[in-house]
Amino acid sequence: MAKKFIWKGKEFGTLEEIRAIPLEEFTGLLTSRGRRSLKRGFSVVQKKLLEKIRANPKKFHRTKSRDMIIIPEMVGLRMGVYSGKEYVSLDIRPEMMGHRLGEFVPTRKPVKHSAPGFGATKSSKFVPLK
Repeated sequence: MAKKFIWKGKEFGTLEEIRAIPLEEFTGLLTSRGRRSLKRGFSVVQKKLLEKIRANPKKFHRTKSRDMIIIPEMVGLRMGVYSGKEYVSLDIRPEMMGHRLGEFVPTRKPVKHSAPGFGATKSSKFVPLK
Protein backbone atom coordinates (compact mmCIF):
# COMPACT_ATOMS: atom_id res chain seq x y z
CA MET A 1 0.00 0.00 0.00
CA ALA A 2 1.47 3.34 -1.04
CA LYS A 3 1.82 6.09 1.53
CA LYS A 4 -0.80 8.81 1.14
CA PHE A 5 0.08 12.44 1.62
CA ILE A 6 -2.35 14.86 3.27
CA TRP A 7 -1.75 18.59 2.81
CA LYS A 8 -4.16 21.27 4.06
CA GLY A 9 -6.99 18.72 4.30
CA LYS A 10 -6.51 17.37 0.77
CA GLU A 11 -5.39 13.77 0.31
CA PHE A 12 -3.01 12.77 -2.46
CA GLY A 13 -1.90 9.25 -3.31
CA THR A 14 0.82 9.75 -5.88
CA LEU A 15 3.31 12.36 -7.00
CA GLU A 16 1.37 12.79 -10.26
CA GLU A 17 -1.78 13.72 -8.29
CA ILE A 18 0.17 16.39 -6.41
CA ARG A 19 1.65 17.82 -9.61
CA ALA A 20 -1.80 17.91 -11.23
CA ILE A 21 -3.20 20.43 -8.71
CA PRO A 22 -4.31 23.54 -10.64
CA LEU A 23 -2.55 26.75 -9.58
CA GLU A 24 -5.88 28.44 -8.72
CA GLU A 25 -6.84 25.64 -6.33
CA PHE A 26 -3.34 25.64 -4.84
CA THR A 27 -3.47 29.40 -4.30
CA GLY A 28 -6.66 28.99 -2.26
CA LEU A 29 -4.91 26.59 0.11
CA LEU A 30 -1.99 28.91 0.87
CA THR A 31 -1.55 31.38 3.71
CA SER A 32 -2.45 35.01 3.04
CA ARG A 33 1.16 35.96 2.26
CA GLY A 34 1.49 33.19 -0.31
CA ARG A 35 -1.91 33.96 -1.87
CA ARG A 36 -1.00 37.63 -2.25
CA SER A 37 2.37 36.78 -3.77
CA LEU A 38 0.86 34.43 -6.37
CA LYS A 39 -2.01 36.82 -7.08
CA ARG A 40 0.51 39.53 -7.97
CA GLY A 41 2.15 37.13 -10.41
CA PHE A 42 5.62 35.76 -10.89
CA SER A 43 8.65 37.98 -11.46
CA VAL A 44 10.63 37.77 -14.70
CA VAL A 45 13.28 35.56 -13.06
CA GLN A 46 10.60 33.25 -11.61
CA LYS A 47 8.84 32.98 -14.98
CA LYS A 48 12.11 31.98 -16.67
CA LEU A 49 12.73 29.34 -13.99
CA LEU A 50 9.22 27.89 -14.47
CA GLU A 51 9.69 27.80 -18.24
CA LYS A 52 12.97 25.91 -17.83
CA ILE A 53 11.35 23.46 -15.38
CA ARG A 54 8.40 22.85 -17.71
CA ALA A 55 10.70 22.38 -20.72
CA ASN A 56 12.99 19.87 -19.02
CA PRO A 57 11.70 18.63 -15.63
CA LYS A 58 14.40 15.94 -15.23
CA LYS A 59 17.30 18.39 -15.42
CA PHE A 60 19.03 19.89 -12.38
CA HIS A 61 18.11 23.59 -12.40
CA ARG A 62 20.08 26.27 -10.56
CA THR A 63 18.46 29.49 -9.37
CA LYS A 64 19.13 32.58 -7.31
CA SER A 65 15.40 33.19 -6.86
CA ARG A 66 15.15 32.34 -3.16
CA ASP A 67 11.74 34.05 -2.89
CA MET A 68 10.08 31.63 -5.32
CA ILE A 69 7.10 29.85 -3.76
CA ILE A 70 7.27 26.08 -4.17
CA ILE A 71 4.30 25.13 -6.33
CA PRO A 72 2.97 21.59 -6.94
CA GLU A 73 4.65 21.13 -10.33
CA MET A 74 8.05 21.57 -8.63
CA VAL A 75 7.53 18.64 -6.25
CA GLY A 76 9.94 15.78 -6.89
CA LEU A 77 12.54 17.95 -8.60
CA ARG A 78 16.14 18.46 -7.58
CA MET A 79 17.30 22.09 -7.69
CA GLY A 80 20.32 24.17 -6.79
CA VAL A 81 19.43 27.24 -4.72
CA TYR A 82 22.02 29.98 -4.21
CA SER A 83 23.02 30.56 -0.59
CA GLY A 84 25.08 33.68 -1.25
CA LYS A 85 28.28 31.69 -1.68
CA GLU A 86 27.39 28.49 -3.51
CA TYR A 87 24.47 26.56 -4.97
CA VAL A 88 23.06 24.15 -2.41
CA SER A 89 21.31 21.05 -3.74
CA LEU A 90 17.67 20.77 -2.66
CA ASP A 91 15.25 17.87 -3.14
CA ILE A 92 11.73 19.30 -3.22
CA ARG A 93 9.26 17.18 -1.23
CA PRO A 94 5.46 17.56 -0.94
CA GLU A 95 5.78 18.98 2.60
CA MET A 96 7.62 22.00 1.16
CA MET A 97 4.69 23.22 -0.96
CA GLY A 98 3.68 26.78 -0.15
CA HIS A 99 7.06 27.64 1.37
CA ARG A 100 9.81 29.58 -0.34
CA LEU A 101 13.01 28.06 -1.71
CA GLY A 102 15.20 30.23 0.52
CA GLU A 103 13.67 28.78 3.69
CA PHE A 104 15.43 25.47 3.08
CA VAL A 105 18.87 26.84 2.18
CA PRO A 106 20.55 28.69 5.06
CA THR A 107 22.74 31.67 4.18
CA ARG A 108 24.88 31.40 7.30
CA LYS A 109 26.75 28.55 8.88
CA PRO A 110 27.52 28.29 12.58
CA VAL A 111 30.98 29.49 13.55
CA LYS A 112 33.26 26.69 14.68
CA HIS A 113 36.11 28.05 16.77
CA SER A 114 39.20 25.88 16.94
CA ALA A 115 42.94 26.32 16.53
CA PRO A 116 44.21 29.46 14.77
CA GLY A 117 44.41 29.13 11.02
CA PHE A 118 47.01 29.91 8.40
CA GLY A 119 48.39 33.42 8.60
CA ALA A 120 47.72 33.88 12.29
CA THR A 121 50.14 36.08 14.20
CA LYS A 122 52.59 34.70 16.76
CA SER A 123 50.58 36.12 19.65
CA SER A 124 47.30 34.51 18.53
CA LYS A 125 48.99 31.10 18.25
CA PHE A 126 49.66 31.09 21.99
CA VAL A 127 47.38 28.65 23.82
CA PRO A 128 47.65 28.82 27.62
CA LEU A 129 48.25 25.56 29.48
CA LYS A 130 45.73 24.48 32.09
